Amino acid sequence: MLPKILKNDYHEATKLSFLSVQIDPNYVDAATQPAPFKRYPKFFRRFTLDLENPTHSFLHFTSAITAQKMYREGAYSLRVNPSAGALYPTEIYVQVRGINGLLDGIYHLEVETKSLTLIYELIDDGLEGYLVDSRLIKGYIFLVSCVYFRSSWKYKNRSLRYCFLDSGHHLGAIEASAYVQDYTTQILFDFDHLALNDDLGFENKELIAAAIVVGNVKEKAVRRLRSPIPFVCGTDYFEPNRFVEAGYKQTLLPTNHQQEILQPNFKFEKAKFLESIQKRRSARRFHQSQITQEEFFIVWESLNQPIATHSDEAIEIYAVIQSVAGIEPGIYRGKDGLKTGNFREKMGYLCVNQAIARDSAVLFFFVSEFQNYRVALQLAGLIGQRVYLSATYLGLGCSGIGAFFDDEIQAFLEAKGSILYAIAIG
Repeated sequence: MLPKILKNDYHEATKLSFLSVQIDPNYVDAATQPAPFKRYPKFFRRFTLDLENPTHSFLHFTSAITAQKMYREGAYSLRVNPSAGALYPTEIYVQVRGINGLLDGIYHLEVETKSLTLIYELIDDGLEGYLVDSRLIKGYIFLVSCVYFRSSWKYKNRSLRYCFLDSGHHLGAIEASAYVQDYTTQILFDFDHLALNDDLGFENKELIAAAIVVGNVKEKAVRRLRSPIPFVCGTDYFEPNRFVEAGYKQTLLPTNHQQEILQPNFKFEKAKFLESIQKRRSARRFHQSQITQEEFFIVWESLNQPIATHSDEAIEIYAVIQSVAGIEPGIYRGKDGLKTGNFREKMGYLCVNQAIARDSAVLFFFVSEFQNYRVALQLAGLIGQRVYLSATYLGLGCSGIGAFFDDEIQAFLEAKGSILYAIAIG
C-alpha cells in the first residue's frame, strides 16, 4: 500500500537526480510496449475524415499522424503533438452538436484510420451535464484523456507528470487547429472528471485530463448521459499504477486561481501555420549556431500569449540564452537578466547529459509555485506546443525535455517554484 502523499508532494516524488538516474536507468524491453492506439470494436459506426471538408480538416489536425519513422524495433507514427518517449498516452474524444454533415453525438477520434468513431448518439443529454455550466453547446466539446499505462510502462511513477504534459501538448494542438479555422476556444480544467470517466466506460485505465469548448453556449440545460458507454481498453494489456491513479485524483479539486478568459492573438499566416502543424517534429540534435533576435522574439511573443481558460496557475518562464545574435549569453527571467555566461556544458549535464540541451540556441524552463499540479503541467505543455509550432514556422528545430535534475536546475536558476518542463530551440 502506498503511503499517503500530499498533493504537492507528487512532484517531489517524481524528481530525478544524478543518483536516481544511476540507480534506475529505466531500461525496458521494447517488445513489451503496450499498443499505442485505442480501437473501438468494428460494430461501432465510423466516418472517414475528408481533408477537403473544412470541418473534417479541423477535427483531423487536432490529433493526426503526420509521418512514419522506422526504428530497429519497428515503425513509429509521429503526430501533430509531441509525447515523452513517443509513447502517446493521450486520446481525443469530441462531442459534435449542430454541425452540418455530422450526427449529434460523442466520437472517438481514431487517429490510426483518420476517422471518427461514433460511440454515443445524443438525444437530450451530453457532456455539458458534467461541466460547471451545463448549458447546451452548439459546436464541439473536446476531451483529452490519458491511457496512462502507455507511459507508465516505461516511466513508472514519473509518468504522472508526462501524462499531464502530454495532455497539455494535445490541448495546444487543438488550439492550433482552431486558430487555422478562426475558431475561438475555452479550455476547461474544473468539472466532474470521475463521473465522466465512469460514464465513458474508462474504469481506472483511462483518465480525463481536460476539455476544450469550441462553439456557442445556448440557454437550454443538458442532462448527463442517459446510459454509460461500454468499457473498451486503450491498450492490448494493462498494468495498474496506483501512484498515478492516486496522484490524478489528488488534482481534481477546483483550481483556486480564476482569471478572465482572453483569446491568444497569434500573428501567423494561416496556410503556412497549417504547414507547421504538419511538419512539427522533435529535433534529435542541434548545431551550435545562432538564431536571430527576430526569431527569438517571435517565439517569445507566441509562448506569452494569453491562455483561454478561467483556471490559472502562474508559469514563470526562464530563458537560458546560448546563441542568439545581439543578446548576451546567460539566464533571463522574463525580460530581466539574472546571470551572464556560457552555460552550455552545465545545461547538458542538468538535462541528464542530453546534447540537445547543450547545443541548442535557447533553453526555456517553465517554473511554477503551483496549487494544482495537473493544471500547471497542462498549461506548461500547452505553452510548449506553442514553442514547437512557432519554431517550426520559422524553420527552427525544437525539442521538449522532460528529463532533468529537478533540484539542481532549481538551485542553478535560483527559482522559487518547481521546474515543470524544459524546451529547446535552435
